[in-house]
Amino acid sequence: MNTPNMCLLIVDVQNDFLPGGSLPVHNGDQIIPLINRLQEQFSCVIASKDWHPKNHISFASRHGKKPGETVEIKGVKQTLWPDHCVQESQGAAFSPQLNTQKIQKVFLKGIDPEIDSYSAFYDNAHARSTGLGEYLQTLGIDEVVLVGLTTDYCVRYSAYDALQLGFKVTVVVDACRGIDLQPGDCTRAIQELKNSGVKII
Repeated sequence: MNTPNMCLLIVDVQNDFLPGGSLPVHNGDQIIPLINRLQEQFSCVIASKDWHPKNHISFASRHGKKPGETVEIKGVKQTLWPDHCVQESQGAAFSPQLNTQKIQKVFLKGIDPEIDSYSAFYDNAHARSTGLGEYLQTLGIDEVVLVGLTTDYCVRYSAYDALQLGFKVTVVVDACRGIDLQPGDCTRAIQELKNSGVKII
């Protein structure tokens, strides 16, 4: 699969998104062996991490509401989640099953307490870049292959932003898992990505 201009992007394979974490994705741990094998096929491997300050705006606890509810913040709809991936916490660490030896750089997202960041490239308002797009461009990368968590949120929005930045984008669906907050969210996300020009394998 690998060419010198291709990069594997591993999205948010962190303890809080795995069984036993605060925001567990069903069977989220099952993708890790495949991600480890895929890494062997790439000379460029990058990862992202949710890296929230305490009392982040996406946390239901901050608003006195339940996870899964939504609020409107500055005219933008925000889905509320359990406290998760708090900076320096065990929940924010990569899964111990994930091979991290080939990961050459980690980009942190969701670091601003007042705005969420699903994409590994930008916050949800596209006001702040994580630096990932610029970094890949300096490496001469023109294609991004996405794996990780979650299909319907962070993988999906990372794929959209990669397309907008001019990269060719592939999502390896077997190496992703989703939340499916509303039944069918993952199926819809994959179809929308395909319609947008993302290659689904």
